[in-house]
Amino acid sequence: SLLRPSSRLALISPAKRAIVRRLIPAIFYELQITRRNSIGQLTSCALALAAPAVATAAAGALFRQGLLLKRGDALERLAEVDTVVFDKTGTLTSGEPRLVARPDDEALALAAALAQASAHPFSKAIRRAAEVNSLSLPKLSDLKELPGSGVQATWNGKLVRLGSAEWTDASERNGAAAWLQIGLDQPVKFDFEETLRAGVLPLVADLLADGIDVKIMTGDAKTAALKIADQLGIADVRSDLKPEDKVEHLTNLKNEGRRVLMIGDGLNDAAALNTAHVSIAPASALDCARAASDIVLLGDDLRPVISAMKTSRAARRRIIENFSIAIGYNLIAVPIALVGAATPLIAALAMSLSSISVSLNAIRGVR
Repeated sequence: SLLRPSSRLALISPAKRAIVRRLIPAIFYELQITRRNSIGQLTSCALALAAPAVATAAAGALFRQGLLLKRGDALERLAEVDTVVFDKTGTLTSGEPRLVARPDDEALALAAALAQASAHPFSKAIRRAAEVNSLSLPKLSDLKELPGSGVQATWNGKLVRLGSAEWTDASERNGAAAWLQIGLDQPVKFDFEETLRAGVLPLVADLLADGIDVKIMTGDAKTAALKIADQLGIADVRSDLKPEDKVEHLTNLKNEGRRVLMIGDGLNDAAALNTAHVSIAPASALDCARAASDIVLLGDDLRPVISAMKTSRAARRRIIENFSIAIGYNLIAVPIALVGAATPLIAALAMSLSSISVSLNAIRGVR
């Protein structure tokens, strides 16, 4: 017992001594590997699942509600919205206006020929009226659409235009209307009757009740815009806007610190949809509007928009909760693994339990 460790080792035969010298490092190496495995397994996958699990559950919930997420971060941006901006025609209204007053058949046929270059709801209504009356459409040249203004072409050597009152130099600028101008003649008027899109009344009421600032930005005449705004209780209305005007207004709101949700469907809305903090386009919108939007509304009813905003806020809360669960788990589990108090099997079971907890919390409240 008085011998030093080196003296005791000298009493062991050379063969046994070689085995001991190889075995001891191997034992320590295995202990280190076991500890590393425990730490690796205890370092929770829950931290990696915290946000993706919620995003997946929320995206599924929104799809069931009738909304398709096109961009991964749209959900997070939707939860931050404090201002909602609507286009009017085709967004707040049904997109199928009825032509209630028009000039003679020749003017209608010419307007329908021009309307072939446009997907605007008024253009569609004019084309339907020409089809109902079995009118033969004249041939045009240089037919083109100008976003926010209308359609123009050459007919019998004259420039013909179908579009807004301002663009066609119409003296009257009242109601939901399109104007046809032939050369330098006085423009003639096509009057339309619009109906509200399904679900828009409860949507706007819910937004206003939640303290969301609601606005209308439209290229239509002021009287037509105010008529729809009065039905919905919206006080802030901007009318006679070009596409660049909408972008300018949205940029100003962004500079004020607003988080704007833009909802639009037309060619003149594409740039605004791309400028907004987050954007929604109906499935009936033009291809360019759907391409510019972050979310596509699959049905005609607008009510799913308020459900989507509530789901996005719930998802943000779940993500914060999941990160709290994962971080709390790691603060407890990693020190246990460092002192070697957890075997790899216990570590694997604990890791699975944390991942299941995060996954179950992800679907709570966002289904």
